[in-house]
Amino acid sequence: MSIFKSFFIGGFECSTHRLRNGKRLDLVAATEHDRFLAADYKRLQEQGILTVREGIRWHLIEPIPGKYDFSSVLPTIRTARDMGMQVIWDLFHYGWPDDLDIFSPAFIERFERMVLAFMQVLSSETDTVPFICPVNEISFVSWAGGDAAYINPFCKGRGDELKAQLVRSAIAAIEAVWHINPRARIVHIDPAINIIADPKKLKDRILAEDYRLSQYQGWDMLAGRQRPELGGKEKYLDIIGVNYYDRNQWIHNQDPMKLDDPLYTPFRYMLQEVYERYERPLFIAETGTEDDFRPTWFNYVCSEVVAAIQMGIPIDGLCLYPIVNHPGWDDDRHCHNGLWDYPNEVGDREIYEPLAIELQYQRQQIEPMLSKS
Repeated sequence: MSIFKSFFIGGFECSTHRLRNGKRLDLVAATEHDRFLAADYKRLQEQGILTVREGIRWHLIEPIPGKYDFSSVLPTIRTARDMGMQVIWDLFHYGWPDDLDIFSPAFIERFERMVLAFMQVLSSETDTVPFICPVNEISFVSWAGGDAAYINPFCKGRGDELKAQLVRSAIAAIEAVWHINPRARIVHIDPAINIIADPKKLKDRILAEDYRLSQYQGWDMLAGRQRPELGGKEKYLDIIGVNYYDRNQWIHNQDPMKLDDPLYTPFRYMLQEVYERYERPLFIAETGTEDDFRPTWFNYVCSEVVAAIQMGIPIDGLCLYPIVNHPGWDDDRHCHNGLWDYPNEVGDREIYEPLAIELQYQRQQIEPMLSKS
């Protein structure tokens, strides 16, 4: 039996980080999901999806240090509650208030206090067991913001420092969550990647393998297996979510591999490695792609999940991410990567039928198999 209300999950893009040009993203607003919550949830329910990923927007919640305004998230809490939707809450999805230095001790303290306040609000509105992701994609943020200078805080050579800070922040947030609601389930989400050396460049094997193994650093730190001085403990590692896209495997210093590349590792074995390393509840927290390749990619991932389950690896869910199309981070281009498109003026969204057909086919394949387990 899955720990989620439905095996298939809908993920609403909720990034709020700043770009190099100074623009702050707010994908919840850009997709108008905040305007059409009930309609979006009804659409999901009609497709058999009862669980969603949502994010709170810290920069809106704490516009003045220490002063909280939860008006941006209360409608989501209440609509989900009233419609019987289960929410996996991202508390930090790349963005934070402008006055904070993410490397400072104050960042952790302010994050912890905001999480305490949010949990008090959440617990006052619903008595369901909350699912909380304290810091989304610790590894990705550490690379993109600490080494690649692609998103805030736009640093290079500080990825390890940023990763340690995010781990400390996640631990502080977990303790705040459990202080308010000890029943809360904690979700830690990061990409699953595979990097190999070019067979013609055997000297790259150690570099490629070191890079590949770095995907586990965040989870290992949270569990206290690496850098125990950060405060990690095994109890902090509850549910693991892996994000998997068509660009998550590559040959070292080359472009992403295609599915038909003979060196491509079947996703089932990557899932097996994660599960055997941690033996925690496991789900696919994000997967998807763009344009006409959407149903083909979804079919591949679902087939690999079925194969993993048949190998004895318990998989608790699979999240289509994003569930609605959104504007591109860098250029506002119309990304056709969801099950539904932008809304019209009354909140109707056109569905992408090929992906909808594939989703229902996969439900027919997977859900009966899960009910027997």
